Amino acid sequence: MTDVTNGEYDAFLEALAEGEGYYLTCENEHGLLPPRRACPHCGDRELTERDLPASGEIVTHTTVFVPTPQFEDDAPYVTAVVDFDGVRLTGIVRGIDQDDVEIGDRVTATVEPNETDGERTIVFHPAD
Repeated sequence: MTDVTNGEYDAFLEALAEGEGYYLTCENEHGLLPPRRACPHCGDRELTERDLPASGEIVTHTTVFVPTPQFEDDAPYVTAVVDFDGVRLTGIVRGIDQDDVEIGDRVTATVEPNETDGERTIVFHPAD
């Protein structure tokens, strides 16, 4: 059995940054984000890689005014959960005024540095 490492998550972030995002699915069609060794829903260990859809829909969001130290210089910012056809990602919304972010907005996902320490984070931009 292979251990799940940050290297697998880093590979996921690199693929997402290059516009080649992916997710995993089990035989029961549960969508999963890497790294995973087994489906947390059904325990299936036969996982298949699939392309992440080009855009997703914001299902919930909040504006963060009091951030953790990792995002201190980014605040205030909007963090959102976006559904990509059953697979959900959490990230920061950029390119949309904070007051204009709405549930149902279509966005794309990429990876960009945060303002505080330059660490990579998942970022959503308005879909064309």
